Amino acid sequence: MERRFPTVALVGRAHDPRVTDSLLALAEHLRRGGREVICETGPLAELFGGLAGAVPATVLARRADLVVAVGGDGTMLYAAQLVLGGDTPLLGINRGRLGFLTDISPPEMIARLDEVLAGQYQEDVRALLTARLERAGREPLTCDALNDVVVQKHATGRMIEFDTRIDGVYVNTHGGDGLVVATSTGSTAYALSCGGPIIHPRLDALVIAPISPHTLSDRPIVVGRHSAIEVRLLERSETRAEVTFDGNLLGELDHGDRLVLGAAERSVTLLHPHGHDFFRILRSKLHWGRSARNPDEPC
Repeated sequence: MERRFPTVALVGRAHDPRVTDSLLALAEHLRRGGREVICETGPLAELFGGLAGAVPATVLARRADLVVAVGGDGTMLYAAQLVLGGDTPLLGINRGRLGFLTDISPPEMIARLDEVLAGQYQEDVRALLTARLERAGREPLTCDALNDVVVQKHATGRMIEFDTRIDGVYVNTHGGDGLVVATSTGSTAYALSCGGPIIHPRLDALVIAPISPHTLSDRPIVVGRHSAIEVRLLERSETRAEVTFDGNLLGELDHGDRLVLGAAERSVTLLHPHGHDFFRILRSKLHWGRSARNPDEPC
């Protein structure tokens, strides 16, 4: 069934002039087209003034039929957290750097937005990763992530040591700065900088990538999305670790705690204009298809 978008929520960083220029232009265009525009209360609402209605972030996605995120992939990840648990789709406009998730450029944003509003779009359902941090004597901490969950050393220069298990089977004992567990979507983020592979978004897989491993043989591996991954910190003096999801802090991982990761029940729906091409984005962002003889060859 074709979606309708009478109410559009705009999300972005209010302190970035490049972002705010685009947000204001989008708000004015949407209002002229008879759409209701909303944003979360705070600096962004002050920027829009009478152009947009202000609602709390906790209900923004429920009030909107479409969320448009303007910025980089960090803004898109923030918007993804807003729509969790609902059916509101996301559309990304890139005002950041790489922008694997925000695939519409500013010069074409009005035309592409109009295409989407007219029903000319492709739906792209992205699987999420869920994490449960089980702590002795305390309530567990849980989260769902679009990109990745990261275990990393905290407040110390010493490396951390930890065990991993997959589906209850011991895999390895790691030493280094930490571990990235990424979805197919997140394979082009932190996991990529750790030497992990690029996974097509439609592939049901997870990447497990060590961060600065102490042993060169400790390499990234790919497992099925429904695998149960367990991480336990080994007891060593003066070592601490923390767990983050999509750049947000979940909590500290202490000795005796257990971090369990696997497939989330929820998902996030991205919208792309017709003609969206994942490999074209890779060529553009990673400068593929350019030879040393022809560095200006178009991607």
